[in-house]
Amino acid sequence: MKMRLHYAILVLFVIILCSCTKEPLDDANTISVEAVNVTAAESELLTIVNDHRNTLGQNSLDFSEVAYEYANLHTDYMISVGAINHNNFDSRASKIIAEVNAKLVAENVAKDYSSALEAFESWLNSADHRKTMEGDFTHTAVSVKKNSEGKLYFTQLFYR
Repeated sequence: MKMRLHYAILVLFVIILCSCTKEPLDDANTISVEAVNVTAAESELLTIVNDHRNTLGQNSLDFSEVAYEYANLHTDYMISVGAINHNNFDSRASKIIAEVNAKLVAENVAKDYSSALEAFESWLNSADHRKTMEGDFTHTAVSVKKNSEGKLYFTQLFYR
């Protein structure tokens, strides 16, 4: 009887352990729908961020196709899970580092703002997001997409 109890506890433990959700390996493995980019908002946000950096005497950030690819994947991922997050950031950063020999990668995300300016102002009012926008980076890309309800999701990746 005691042996059966230990066995039952062990089986229950294994079931609970296996049923816990884990973060997916990367955004591409969990995307169910690819949303359409709002390119006007993407361009506007890139311009606003660069203008802000220039007023501080910092360099403008160059657009990166590699960062854009990963920003788009992450924006689609956030839309598919219905929430903003930095899930899988380490995977995105590692891939960018490998592809362009970057030294540092960072990102800002947002949702439910009706314009690029609103997202920027929100990031500007957040110490961590502001630090990223004003950081020592050389390249960036912005992905802005609408979900099926018309709400905007934003991902901006930065690297040097």
